[in-house]
Amino acid sequence: MFSELAGLAIGNLFRARARLVMTAGGVVVGTSAVILLVALTFGLQRSAEAGIGNSSAVTEIQVYPSWEIPPGQSPEDMPQLNLETVQKLWRIPGVAAVIPMVNLQVGGDLMSGDYIAGANIVGLDPRLLPYLGITLEQGTLSLQPGEMIVGPYIGENFFDPTSEFYEPVQVDVYNTPLKFRVTNWNNGTELKKDIKVSGTFAAGTSFDYTIFMNVNDIIGYNEWASGQETDPETFTFGQVLVRADSRETTIDVTNAIKDLGLNAYSMGEFLGQMNNFFRTMRLILGGVGGVALLVAAFGVANTMTMAILERTKEIGLMKAIGATDRDVLTVFLIESGLVGLAGGVVGVILSFILRRVINQAVANAPTGEDSVTNFLPFNTSQIGGNLIIIPTDLWLFAIVLATLVGLGAGLFPSLRAARLSPVIALKQE
Repeated sequence: MFSELAGLAIGNLFRARARLVMTAGGVVVGTSAVILLVALTFGLQRSAEAGIGNSSAVTEIQVYPSWEIPPGQSPEDMPQLNLETVQKLWRIPGVAAVIPMVNLQVGGDLMSGDYIAGANIVGLDPRLLPYLGITLEQGTLSLQPGEMIVGPYIGENFFDPTSEFYEPVQVDVYNTPLKFRVTNWNNGTELKKDIKVSGTFAAGTSFDYTIFMNVNDIIGYNEWASGQETDPETFTFGQVLVRADSRETTIDVTNAIKDLGLNAYSMGEFLGQMNNFFRTMRLILGGVGGVALLVAAFGVANTMTMAILERTKEIGLMKAIGATDRDVLTVFLIESGLVGLAGGVVGVILSFILRRVINQAVANAPTGEDSVTNFLPFNTSQIGGNLIIIPTDLWLFAIVLATLVGLGAGLFPSLRAARLSPVIALKQE
């Protein structure tokens, strides 16, 4: 029975093809507007996430001692980054690794002939290297005594200290013999040692300007500078890096660390705020596109109303030969739903065509000081020519939404048609 009613509805639509095209055209515009505006937020979000760095940066949490002393407490009561605190951090659910780091407390430089380069120098346990989230470009992930792993930009920071002007010099730190110089800031004495660069890692992490050394080497340099041996009971780390087991647990782990009285900062917090912003933006832009669909709904309602007026005798004849109110309602609802479905499908196709055109325009946009891309609020090189991103669930949702809009717009006219008395309908001229 339903197939017969559906066939009748399709036949009625094709009898008025011009009206179908014009009515569905409004749905096409509305569907395309919703898809493209929402898809724009996905592209902007991907561009923003690309600016964060690699995926490991999202699960990275920097932990420092708290700088604010609560009322009623003394500095001695505040938690310190000692071995006891490190053990507490390991016990937090969702923690994949705790990487305590020891800062070099004296001045440290790399020396290549007459050139020197400074950097952030920290020491850590070699066994924790796999949890840093770095990707080696060359060498091995090793931190034996006398070895170091350097960030990607260390080799670009060399300069001639005797020159009047700072001119950076590029040095291949992996293949060039280097010395490590430590300067005691208190008395000015220097200590120079041969150093081996065991590896360099790729850019995109928070350690791009960092040199990693064996923790025992750093402790030894600090003892040389202070003239005192390290006391395990009072020893504290300069900073601790906590790695969450997933980006979903990063915020929970960060909050748990703060509950211990420590300062914690993670890119996951920023990412969560950014995602909330884009979700809000998605709703706003989707609502703007929805206005076009609302206008299209009035067009569908108007078309169905006109169809009822033109086919009043036909409705009366259907009821006279046995059609029920439900049958008439079904026919007109199918017609309005098909108008929405057709407009939604064509709107999706149009959206994919426009996506291709826009993405190619962005990918092929000229670069330079006067380029239009310099005025865009995002880095086009980070999105790979994908400014408009249409996920599968988005275009499926758009088709369903367009169909529902058609059904909703045709509901009142369909009810009106279903309630027509056959006697009155057949008398209409």
